[in-house]
Amino acid sequence: MIAVQPLVVGSFYARSILMKSMSGKAQKAQKEGSQLASEAVVNHRTITAFSSQKRILGLFKDTLKGPKEQSVRHSWLSGFGLFSSQFFSTSFTALAYWYGGRLLTQRKSEIDPDYTWGQETKKSIQGRIELKNVFFAYPTRPDQMIFKDLNLRIEAGRTVALVGQSGSGKSTIIGLIERFYDPMKGSVFIDAQDIRNYNLRMLRTHIALVSQEPTLFAGTIRENIAYGKPKAKESEIRKAAKLANAHEFISGMKDGYDTNCGERGVQLSGGQKQRIALARAILKNPSILLLDEATSALDSLSENLVQEALEKMMVNRTCVVVAHRLSTIQKADYIAVLKNGKVVEHGSHNELVSLGRSGAYYSLIKLQGGSSPYR
Repeated sequence: MIAVQPLVVGSFYARSILMKSMSGKAQKAQKEGSQLASEAVVNHRTITAFSSQKRILGLFKDTLKGPKEQSVRHSWLSGFGLFSSQFFSTSFTALAYWYGGRLLTQRKSEIDPDYTWGQETKKSIQGRIELKNVFFAYPTRPDQMIFKDLNLRIEAGRTVALVGQSGSGKSTIIGLIERFYDPMKGSVFIDAQDIRNYNLRMLRTHIALVSQEPTLFAGTIRENIAYGKPKAKESEIRKAAKLANAHEFISGMKDGYDTNCGERGVQLSGGQKQRIALARAILKNPSILLLDEATSALDSLSENLVQEALEKMMVNRTCVVVAHRLSTIQKADYIAVLKNGKVVEHGSHNELVSLGRSGAYYSLIKLQGGSSPYR
């Protein structure tokens, strides 16, 4: 597209220069006829006295032949210039779509969600997760390794919190579990099966993700919640909303569940959007729940409501929680501390705190300005 832009710009520039030049010539050609017409009006008595009207009209007609030819030429060149500039602009856009479409059909994704041959198609998943000897770097930054021989085990039905400084790879683990990416080395297992052996679309029906910035679509609140289960009954939608502490504020709105969310949920506050996203995840009833800093952007009141809803949802399901605020994950069954691409510490809150000042978890608590972590 950039390579052909000079042609587009050149055609517009040539047209403007040509129009300016032709306009000057047309004005010059019309000047003689204008002068003759002006003199004829001023001296109309003399012309009438000598009965020279036809002669003056003939002279005026002759003076207009030149301007007429110039105008016709101007019109043709103007039309051709407009055609060429619009043609180049439109054709290059069409060319980009055509060539881009060809590239899309020829670029085969390494992770094919429709690949089914020889894959696991279980109808239920327990939710036991294991990352074994994982090495990973993002495709856009292949030289910057995120994980270097990472090992992590998450038992089914337990809540595991991932903590660490920014850039330590907490959200990357969620991306690997969702199989947005495959590790460069090592494997990700779910229920003792390599994640590559699962039918990807089937696997994701058992996983729900609630992120820091929840995605809501232009539509009603009911429609957004129902994305978790397209054929859900009204009673199921309302039950999910109640569990997410969203039913009360939805019922208080003028249109209730038929309230339009606006594009990307612009009509709702951050806490309301988060609770609707939670209701959507609850309705899906996943075996694995992934929470990527789900409360970090909320005020204290909204955070308490969302946290209360999360605690209801975490019961009897595998939960992977990414959080910067360590106060929100102290009740987790298991905490893994990430540093330099590895799990450097793991255990419960009390176990990690008991490691003392030399521990990485203790350092994170102190960095957040917390009081004595032994309380």
